[in-house]
Amino acid sequence: MKGKSTFILLLFSLLFSASAWAQEIDVSGRVTAKSDGSPLPGVSVVIQGAKTGVATNADGRFSIRVPKTGTVLVFSQIGLANQTFTVNNNQPINIQMVDEVGALSEIVVVGYGTQKKSVVTGAISQVKASDLENMPVTRIEQSLQGRTSGLTITTGSGQPGDGATLRVRGTTSINNSEVLYIVDGVQVGGGIDYLNQADIESIEVLKDAASAAIYGARAANGVIIVSTKKGSRNGKMNVNYHTYLGTQAPVRKLELLNATQFATLYNEAEYARTPNLVTPRFPNPSQYGVGTDWQAAVFNDNAKVQNHELSIAGGNEKSTYYSSFGYFDQDGIVATSNSQYKRFTARFNSEHQITKGIKFGQNIGYTRTNSIGVGTNTEYGSPLGRAINMDPITPLIETNPAKYNAPPYSNQPVVRNSQGLPYGISEGIAQSEILNPIAALAVAQGRGWSDKVVGNAFVEVELIKGLKIRSQGGVDLAFWGGEGFTPIHYLSPTFSTTVNTYSRNSNRGLFWSLENTISYQKSIQNHNFTALIGYSAQKNKGELHSGSLQGLPVDNLKDASLGFSVPKENRDFGGGEYLNTLNSAFARLTYDFNEKYLFTGIIRRDGSSRFGSNNKYGIFPSGSAGWVVTKEGFFPQNNIVNFLKIRGSYGITGNDQIGDFRYISTVSGGRNYTLGTSAGLNIGVSPDALSNPDLQWEETSSADIGLDATLFSNISLTANWYNKKTTGMLLQIAVPGYVGNNGPIGNIADLTNKGFELELGYNKKLGDFSFRVAANGSFVKNNIVFLGAEKEFLEGQKITPQGLEVTRTKLGYPIGSFFGYRNEGLFQNQTDINNYKNAAGSLLQPNAKPGDIRFADINNDGKIDADDREVIGNPTPDFTYGITFNAAYKGFDMVVLGQGVSGNQIFNALRRFDLPASNYTTDILSRWTGEGTSNTMPRLTLDDSNNNYSRSSSLFLEDGAYFRIKTLQVGYTLPNTLTKKAGINKIRFYLMANNLVTFTKYKGYDPEIGGGSYGIDRGFYPQARTFYAGLNVGF
Repeated sequence: MKGKSTFILLLFSLLFSASAWAQEIDVSGRVTAKSDGSPLPGVSVVIQGAKTGVATNADGRFSIRVPKTGTVLVFSQIGLANQTFTVNNNQPINIQMVDEVGALSEIVVVGYGTQKKSVVTGAISQVKASDLENMPVTRIEQSLQGRTSGLTITTGSGQPGDGATLRVRGTTSINNSEVLYIVDGVQVGGGIDYLNQADIESIEVLKDAASAAIYGARAANGVIIVSTKKGSRNGKMNVNYHTYLGTQAPVRKLELLNATQFATLYNEAEYARTPNLVTPRFPNPSQYGVGTDWQAAVFNDNAKVQNHELSIAGGNEKSTYYSSFGYFDQDGIVATSNSQYKRFTARFNSEHQITKGIKFGQNIGYTRTNSIGVGTNTEYGSPLGRAINMDPITPLIETNPAKYNAPPYSNQPVVRNSQGLPYGISEGIAQSEILNPIAALAVAQGRGWSDKVVGNAFVEVELIKGLKIRSQGGVDLAFWGGEGFTPIHYLSPTFSTTVNTYSRNSNRGLFWSLENTISYQKSIQNHNFTALIGYSAQKNKGELHSGSLQGLPVDNLKDASLGFSVPKENRDFGGGEYLNTLNSAFARLTYDFNEKYLFTGIIRRDGSSRFGSNNKYGIFPSGSAGWVVTKEGFFPQNNIVNFLKIRGSYGITGNDQIGDFRYISTVSGGRNYTLGTSAGLNIGVSPDALSNPDLQWEETSSADIGLDATLFSNISLTANWYNKKTTGMLLQIAVPGYVGNNGPIGNIADLTNKGFELELGYNKKLGDFSFRVAANGSFVKNNIVFLGAEKEFLEGQKITPQGLEVTRTKLGYPIGSFFGYRNEGLFQNQTDINNYKNAAGSLLQPNAKPGDIRFADINNDGKIDADDREVIGNPTPDFTYGITFNAAYKGFDMVVLGQGVSGNQIFNALRRFDLPASNYTTDILSRWTGEGTSNTMPRLTLDDSNNNYSRSSSLFLEDGAYFRIKTLQVGYTLPNTLTKKAGINKIRFYLMANNLVTFTKYKGYDPEIGGGSYGIDRGFYPQARTFYAGLNVGF
């Protein structure tokens, strides 16, 4: 019986084994690189869920036995993205693998940590060191322009050292929309221009609340995280030297009238005012010829720029180090001797692994800048504004003895050149506000400087595997100031002084932070967790000092100082200080299941000294989730969609950038009172505004839906839709006049930003030739939805000399929209004027004459007045885009970067033809001179009774769209076989052009009007076209 049982069990075992062996099949194939088809040896081939497998041979081939069809094979190798394949039969398998970067698997920096991009659930864009290397720019922010979606960058001006305006997903607040900068974990103020571009490892832009909420009260305007380079642990020391030299010139110059044209048109304007005029001001216009080319006088067509960078890096298994030095020197293309910028940088960082679980490190950088600057966008206060407006009849230098021996040259302290000849002064043609630009520059003496030290130190202890405690302290110490000297001079009747004046300001600021975090990372089978909790304390304190003296016994800046003794009434000293603190606690939890189902939750609690006890603390939560669809079993394995992730997020961030102590009623001096029996005025102080202890944070809630995908193994795609709403923006609350003081600041205004972003990338390698194309585009719509119960608008920017309001923030429209009258063409004859009547039969424009503008009666009240003004344009683009092309062939490489904007207008304030003393652009040549000659450009007259040119209207608006070839660079790297013989790792030469060509309909110097100019061109300092030659040597 026992033997029979044994026989039956053995029979069943044989049958079962036979069945199992019948289902097993042998599978073979080959693994190659997607980029060039080369075989990949050593690739691991494992059955999913099993612990053993095989590896590919030198030719990339493999053979493995699998249990049955439907089995999933996993192909993996360090540096390559994992590939899976479902076995359906025993036919040969051909697998093509791609780099991790190609599959969205690179590491990105997030707040207080890093994540693999494939599991990120927020909207984050990254710019890597390879995108920035050897890209000559004055400031790092400029190198980001056109490289990522959702980030709008507008260069302040073309003046060396000028900053840039950055906006992440639109303008978030009426008050302050500056992004938050985090450099190596430390918050820094004033931008990142102090950094040397060669020191940058990566830049991340945190765009949605899910990404930025970890920074809470400071993150409403978006966050830019900068990581600097560190040494490597390969035991080698690497030395790199990079230099370039360049020459700069203006891209274009305006077409202005010459002296003969100016005199002729001035006469025409005089006759239009006084038809019976017998003798015009200029009886013989042709005698003046071409006259003075003021643009040629202020522009420099060969301004120099140079840069030098040296870095030394290295390390071993225990320690790493990185040090660098940089020097940058740039002359301006406008008034070069008065427009210069120099910067010196030094940086050192190191990390040390004391034991297996303890490491510490530090990072410190120093920057020194020296600058000389001119006005960049004012009608009469800048060199270009003066060069545009100054009449061409006045000479640059007066060489006629009959004139310079007569008043005002003979009896006034006129400004003279180095040969002693006086600069020309307009003979009553120009208004006194319009000065000889070169004479004004000769008077101006001044300089600015800054010293900045930013550093941090940290200690990190790993208590057990995955559990880390980190403590980091950071500091941002800055000293900055400037001085100016104005000597005795005479430029015009209203621009002269009889005393020497000296002024100086000296300031210092200290920001420090202390941040302690505990993080824990754990994986349990396919469940992956990361937890972070932390505490942060910050303090920002500064002092501002200024002083000025009049009547100094010296005549130049070099010899001037505040130490001279002058009468009390000729001295003026002032100062101030700022102080704010922030204490915060925060936490983040991330979870993913097999990198397929993703979740991140963040909460932060901030306490700010900028708010009263009623609302000192704010809580900022966010949550985000993602789903990697391509990891689902039901998703068909194919070579089209390699990776697809869908994600969404919602969160709240804050904005505490409102100024210090706004919740209380501060007092200030400057008020004079008569008290008691005093015969004179007594200096006193008074409250600035009423207090508001309920003042609280501006809050921005943000919803985001996005996807990340890789197609055909070499096409990357990222898309985002978002809706941001800012509530509780700070405005002054209106109070009745009998209160006797300004109203308090309150949280009363709301706005929204809605938009869509798209990023596309494609790379290909064909033998020795490889290329990559990247493109991005961003749509955004900004809208004011509430300004308080009693407000429908906020007044905006005005232009001189009549103080015309040209922008307004109005309900239902974007911030700072252009505001004015809408033109409906020109009256061609008197009949047109007579027919433009209201319902009562009265003329709507009784002072109009043929050739004048017909203004629209917007509110249909039968009269043309201020109530007919409306929003007529938007200075902010609603679409920004960029495209980058990189190519390489053997030792040659090329980069082309283009960027552009559309959907915005520019207010061309240079069209102030109501100022008869000003020169004109050649637009005036297309003016109305008779019936049918023009329907856009009004007649020319000195009286302008219809206010054609002295009203803000659509006449001044031009299309601000443009597309610019921002960068074109071609380089060549010498073969290693040549350089290694000299002990050199790399030698690369390159030629480059910046701002090579701009396609635009705008007629001014530059369609990229800086953010601080609000889209108004008053004679804007343009960006230069620059040609560079550069060299990079690595040892």
